[in-house]
Amino acid sequence: MKKIESVQEFVEKLDAAKKVNPKDLSSDQDLTIGIMNLISIEEHLMFSGAKTGKTQFYDLINEVREMRKNAMLKIIPAYEGEVWCISKHLLAAAMRVFEVGTKALAAGDKETAYSLFDQSYELYCMFWGLNMGMLTGDKKDVKPVKKVAPSKADSVLAVKEEKAGKGGIGKLKSWVKNAVNCCIE
Repeated sequence: MKKIESVQEFVEKLDAAKKVNPKDLSSDQDLTIGIMNLISIEEHLMFSGAKTGKTQFYDLINEVREMRKNAMLKIIPAYEGEVWCISKHLLAAAMRVFEVGTKALAAGDKETAYSLFDQSYELYCMFWGLNMGMLTGDKKDVKPVKKVAPSKADSVLAVKEEKAGKGGIGKLKSWVKNAVNCCIE
């Protein structure tokens, strides 16, 4: 298989693959954010029930859980071992760490906030790495991609080649940053 050299080439390959196997990563990225919020809603319903003593909050948990499970099936239709639960917990942890980061930012502690945002993104990248087979070696055809400037007119927005960083997380972050892009339509 030929190595993918640019995001544009990657998007073209995805578009071509959609005709046979509809896997739209940008829609999946939006869906993962929705799943994170559904997990948070489940948690808030439990805490609201416990704090208020109103069991109606508990009764809603199953409905939200079913929505979350159906959304997750669109991204994780088949899995082995504990991938489903790991995926759910990676998304939940990414959301919680992000929320703690936003509180640190609001309190003026930018250093802590930025560190937490990076950790949240690492968890999110681990989710994609796991579900794209990059952590388990199941998808040998997934290659790193590079962003390229589309034209000289866009040179202000040109992105230099990503340095993947050390280790698996650095490579996952680079791959997600360049390939799982909600802004590509």
